[in-house]
Amino acid sequence: MPINDEAAVTALAEQLEIHVSPPTVDDGRQYTVTADDEDVTWLIRSEDVEANVSPVSAYPGVRHAMVKQQRRIAGTGQVVMVGRDIGTVVLPNADLKIYLDASVETRARRRWFELTERGGETPYEDVLAAMHRRDEIDSTREASPLSVPADAVMLDSTHLDVNQTLAQVLRLVEVADCPAG
Repeated sequence: MPINDEAAVTALAEQLEIHVSPPTVDDGRQYTVTADDEDVTWLIRSEDVEANVSPVSAYPGVRHAMVKQQRRIAGTGQVVMVGRDIGTVVLPNADLKIYLDASVETRARRRWFELTERGGETPYEDVLAAMHRRDEIDSTREASPLSVPADAVMLDSTHLDVNQTLAQVLRLVEVADCPAG
């Protein structure tokens, strides 16, 4: 299906049943994502999906369907949810909102490393250009644009590794007295 067919893409988003669970395969994943019972964990991190996620997510019908799915997933228990409109649109009353940021160069380098670790061959410069495009699209779209929630704690991870970032997040959870179960 062509991604520029907004009606078809929206219909698919409305019919899809998405689930997130603990890892079901020992292949380095942190979670398992299924769509209509098909494991799409790595597929959603593919270069093709990355190239098209922002234009597709700009469709109001897709955003509405995804917000509904995300709220259903969040309602299943304590969750850590990542996304560009989680704290402003999806879960505006979340116990703790952390706006995790890094320079576009750092985010592109991390994504490029992730892609190459899984066999991708996209040059870093292409990943960086795509990251710039995605930021622009996500920040200017009408439906659920990327914005920093007024009550979010800003955490810039540009110069932090994953362990340092996790330590900062856990400290914020503790300070906020959030359930950590």
